[in-house]
Amino acid sequence: MKPIVVSSQNFESEVMKSNLPVLVDFWASWCAPCRMIAPIVEELAGEYDGKLKVAKLDVDANREIAMTYGIMSIPTLLIFNNGRVADQLVGAVPKSTLVDKISRVLERN
Repeated sequence: MKPIVVSSQNFESEVMKSNLPVLVDFWASWCAPCRMIAPIVEELAGEYDGKLKVAKLDVDANREIAMTYGIMSIPTLLIFNNGRVADQLVGAVPKSTLVDKISRVLERN
């Protein structure tokens, strides 16, 4: 399972109205730390298939969404649950940190 690509066209349906919690990776192609965590984000998409939706949003192509959520630096990962931001991480963090945050959101779900 690969992360889905979200944009202004499908953000509402894929993230805000999702039945599952959604991890959204706000990234850009020129961002080295974003490229560092990309394989981790891909792994999570497979490991949490059916429990968590994993999405990637290119901030350069979707500035309005990035501005809406106050994305100041990338990578920023937001975990949405029921259309609201349940948790967030900024910067290239270890997989264990992401798993910990995801687990806490899933426990509340």
